[in-house]
Amino acid sequence: MTRLIIWRHGNTDWNAASRVQGQTDVPLNDLGREQARTAAPLLAALRPDALVASDLSRAAATAAALAALTGLPVRSDTRLRERHFGSWQGLLLTEVAERFPTEYARWRAGDPDPGADVEPLDDLGRRIGSALQETADEVSGGTVVIATHGGAARQGCGQLLGWEHAVLRTVGSLRNCHWTELRHDVTRGWHLRAHNVGPMNTSATPAGIAAPAVPVSAEPV
Repeated sequence: MTRLIIWRHGNTDWNAASRVQGQTDVPLNDLGREQARTAAPLLAALRPDALVASDLSRAAATAAALAALTGLPVRSDTRLRERHFGSWQGLLLTEVAERFPTEYARWRAGDPDPGADVEPLDDLGRRIGSALQETADEVSGGTVVIATHGGAARQGCGQLLGWEHAVLRTVGSLRNCHWTELRHDVTRGWHLRAHNVGPMNTSATPAGIAAPAVPVSAEPV
């Protein structure tokens, strides 16, 4: 059995402000660093064999908190970057709605290719899915923690699971520093084992306690 733990990065100031990050390199804030430190012992207890991260600093710094506990090196993979949000990057969601009303409405309705130079979901899924599959192949039978981004994580998981857009859209977004667990075996192929798992309260949670999180409705950006 091969296990992938697909881990969303910690909080950033742009997350807190509902500003579109996409592939802009926004660092973790104090809360995000605390979230990573709190989640790291829970993931270390899974005894990962490898650690891979997006090259964007918010994901790389999240992975570093786990590397500090496990001694594992962090392999960087640019394919694990968040969805590129084109003309929207750097804007507040309220500004996106004002400046791009048609494209924003399409995005909110689940259109996989809403325009405004936003990366189509099919392209995102192939990009993230190929990175996940190659990582799984390299550590066949082991456990890999992959630090990436909210939208990227959901679409990459959907690619491996073979889920259509309409099905994937019903899956709640990952909270900061929470993760999805996928497993693969020769009989069942890829299957979803757990989703939105992490510390119950990332500001004050004893190490070793984890629980499913309450999904949120908006796609992480």
